[in-house]
Amino acid sequence: MRARRAPLFLKRRSYRRRRLRDAARMLPVVGLFLLMLPMLWANGSSERQSTAWDGLFVFAVWSGLLVAAAAMAPGLSEEQGADGEGGAAAAGRPQDDA
Repeated sequence: MRARRAPLFLKRRSYRRRRLRDAARMLPVVGLFLLMLPMLWANGSSERQSTAWDGLFVFAVWSGLLVAAAAMAPGLSEEQGADGEGGAAAAGRPQDDA
């Protein structure tokens, strides 16, 4: 029987944690782009236009960013050390040797 080789890829949990951190880093960039969109929609006419839809869009984007950040927060709160263990040693706190 053939010996089983170690997987070539990262562990699933650490891979997902890294992708979640990447998504959290991109959230402000995406939010800024979405908040700037109403300025791109404005046409060059000099007559007054209603900005109600633009205000609703900005509020919806802001609400969506809050929901996305709240959904990502639990996964970002627990940090792990290099050995994959969470807890006091990974956080740099001394452990009690009791």
